[in-house]
Amino acid sequence: QVQLVESGGGLVQPGGSLRLSCAASGFTLDYYAIAWFRLAPGKERESVACIESSDNRTHYTDPVKGRFTISWDNAKNTVLLQMNSLKPEDTAVYFCAAADGYCWPYDYWGQGTQVTVSS
Repeated sequence: QVQLVESGGGLVQPGGSLRLSCAASGFTLDYYAIAWFRLAPGKERESVACIESSDNRTHYTDPVKGRFTISWDNAKNTVLLQMNSLKPEDTAVYFCAAADGYCWPYDYWGQGTQVTVSS
């Protein structure tokens, strides 16, 4: 069964850090691109970051550049999203998606993990 499972969300104070994980099962990530999206109340879904397996090319949305880092954990068939200097506007449900090769279109989606940035 193909599945993506996110973990690592939680409550953090502004300026803090979290690391999200997206673990794949039922398929290998070797030939996929993995993206992190987020959805906040009252806002449209936003693509946060994406990494492509072919050349490890990464893409970030402007609001997170310099603060978030997407990377592979190949040993665990997992993609990580390190989030530093978190802001209240980063509060959202974060979920990952897998695409065949490049960062669109997406074939598989996870269920999401809540990230809340608040003092």
